[in-house]
Amino acid sequence: MSDADMMQLYSKRILALAADIPHLGTIESPQGSAKRRSPQCGSTVTAHLRMENGRISDFGQEVRACALGQASAAVLGQNVLGASRDDIERGTRELTAMLKENGPVPAAPWDGLEVLIPARDYPNRHASILLAWQATLEAMDQAESG
Repeated sequence: MSDADMMQLYSKRILALAADIPHLGTIESPQGSAKRRSPQCGSTVTAHLRMENGRISDFGQEVRACALGQASAAVLGQNVLGASRDDIERGTRELTAMLKENGPVPAAPWDGLEVLIPARDYPNRHASILLAWQATLEAMDQAESG
């Protein structure tokens, strides 16, 4: 990867998101918690949540990932409260399509993921970018079954 490619991939906007991830840490008495790890790079994200009437009412995340994974977690964190399972599934599906199939930028409220378009060309980073989303869905499964 050239220096120019690295500069584009880790743009100022990505680094700004990575530096300001909403809902960092755990929450009190989560109904669901799930940890996801990327075997390629070792990045991990753990999501903790509480749900009320089918929507996320409290959320915390522990993010140990590259700047791209952190930026993705930041966009998720900005919009996660009040989100339903359908909302998170749609965001995950649209983010995956954007990265792996040159799909469009996810629809609002996930349109901030547009910052990750340069990561399309780096498939080895996709797993880290998707961790927060996958952990959140898994935590929702746990909350809904408990």
